[in-house]
Amino acid sequence: MTKEIGGYFQLEEMPGEEYYTDLYRVNLGRTALLWLLESRRCKKIILPYFLCESVVHTCSENQIETEFYHLDERLEVQYPKGQLPEGVYLYLVSYYGQLSDDRILEYKKLYGNIIVDHTHAFFQRPLKGIDTLYSCRKFWGVSDGAYLSTDTKLTENNTPDYSADRMKHILGRYEQDAGTYYKDMLANAAKYEGMELRQMSRLTQNLLKAVDYETAKAKREENYRILSELLPSENIFNQIIPEGPFAYPYFHANGMELRRRLAAKKIFVPTYWKNILESCERDSLEYIWAADILPLPCDQRYGAEDMKYMAAVVRECEELE
Repeated sequence: MTKEIGGYFQLEEMPGEEYYTDLYRVNLGRTALLWLLESRRCKKIILPYFLCESVVHTCSENQIETEFYHLDERLEVQYPKGQLPEGVYLYLVSYYGQLSDDRILEYKKLYGNIIVDHTHAFFQRPLKGIDTLYSCRKFWGVSDGAYLSTDTKLTENNTPDYSADRMKHILGRYEQDAGTYYKDMLANAAKYEGMELRQMSRLTQNLLKAVDYETAKAKREENYRILSELLPSENIFNQIIPEGPFAYPYFHANGMELRRRLAAKKIFVPTYWKNILESCERDSLEYIWAADILPLPCDQRYGAEDMKYMAAVVRECEELE
């Protein structure tokens, strides 16, 4: 491209620094995983049943054999212990940031070949010698982006991604509301299916430099604390209070109905792993976790008054039952 000088202005170059400056930058979490698996020459991956279907599709569509394991009520892996052979990897997910460094090291010692998914634990830094994945759009106002930590030699990936066309719903919600741009958000998400491996876009990388990570982390932790006091919920997903929590996991015996009532009050609580509701038995732990654990927002967009308001609305909706 010929260098341009003059004309209209573009987005400013942000003066800050990304949280992870020394990791590989990739366009999506699923493509980062595929890049890792190809570079590791992975033949088979052992996945939890409690998992987003995009990971399963990424593996199956690229001729990587899949096997599945259950988790017990303590989130312990239910898979025969022993060192895995070359080309076989165990996939571990830090649900709501509950996978501690100590447990990761224990699994590393038990199985050898492991991959850690820190989609819910952005602030939990990777451990040396352990392949680790991070997703940016689960924590920040960007349309894509992921980080990969690995010590393996990766295959070539020199093609940059471009994100400008995916920013409409993010910029629109900033100036208006979520409902107006909801269809745009869904349309954008649909584009991720089958997306090829690319480097993180320059736009996403620049936006990530603008984040005040320490302030965001502190806000998340304070909001989580407030919700834990106003809406105490003893469940397996809040045994560890993670750094900069992803969300506050709140258990309700009729979680799907509570979600609908909250949505009517403009409090939007997603259902993660919707595929579980179709593939698992209703009395299974995986089904109960997907349906009845509500990830209440506690991120940096909100403050104490927002948490108090949301807690009051949750209680109001519960009283309708």
